[in-house]
Amino acid sequence: MPANRQVNVHVIADSSGETAARLARAAQAQFPRSRFSIVRHPRVKDGEALLRVFDRITAARAADPQGRIVILFTLVKREMAEMVRRYCTDKQLHCADLLGDTLQAIEQTTGSEADEVVMRPVAVEADYFDRISAMEFAVRNDDGVMPEALAECDICLVGASRSGKTPLSLYLGYVGYKTVNVPLVPGIAPPEELFEIERWRIVGLTIDAERLLQIRSRRVKTLGGYGTKDGGYADLAKIYDELDEVGRIQRQLGCPVIDTTGLALEEAAARVTDLVEARARKAGSRLRRTPGSLRLAP
Repeated sequence: MPANRQVNVHVIADSSGETAARLARAAQAQFPRSRFSIVRHPRVKDGEALLRVFDRITAARAADPQGRIVILFTLVKREMAEMVRRYCTDKQLHCADLLGDTLQAIEQTTGSEADEVVMRPVAVEADYFDRISAMEFAVRNDDGVMPEALAECDICLVGASRSGKTPLSLYLGYVGYKTVNVPLVPGIAPPEELFEIERWRIVGLTIDAERLLQIRSRRVKTLGGYGTKDGGYADLAKIYDELDEVGRIQRQLGCPVIDTTGLALEEAAARVTDLVEARARKAGSRLRRTPGSLRLAP
């Protein structure tokens, strides 16, 4: 398909359509040369409402005959899902039933049928409030602003400025770990509390010097030029020296170090938890987990 041809993803849902829209956004990231537009048709509760959606899609297709259409749907009622499939077959449109196969697989496993109740609220996960608490903890303790909180953390990230500590600590908070991140700055001693917590909780982060220069240079521009060469913040030679000094402190702490250069956030988080859990076991301890909490796959 030509790179400039837009793909219109129509999401049909009997609820908000957020699940299908999120999946559509995740999928479109795999097609960077194509342009996408996600059109949501939420709260489609009966056949009459579904027919109105079909009319809108047909009209949009007539207005842009060169456009490309994909239909994603999450409908719990079988007859409505079948209506979508028949419509797509008739109009020669590609579609995906994002919920039907899941319901069918669970039915076959449990031996019982889905209730097919539209707009039924999704239950709050068992660890929901623990995850919210962990996220708040990560926000409060960004950049080691409260060293005394180190004693409460599940995981502690240490590394140079802009090595990825903040987004990673927030993501780890999202999956249920109380995470604190501490910047290691040459010439400034780390907080004493960092040397008092169990070493297995600490993971160091590093990053390629040239990549760090790019990140910091963009940061400098947003600050109106503050921290340029004279300060060393965005000077390559001084960055190399800084990373060497940070590495020395990380070795002093005896912590493993993860290189975040080009590493996806989810993968970095999985590596962190794997390292901490393994080190905790060796130390005869364990990383706190709450019932039902999200599990990161390696």
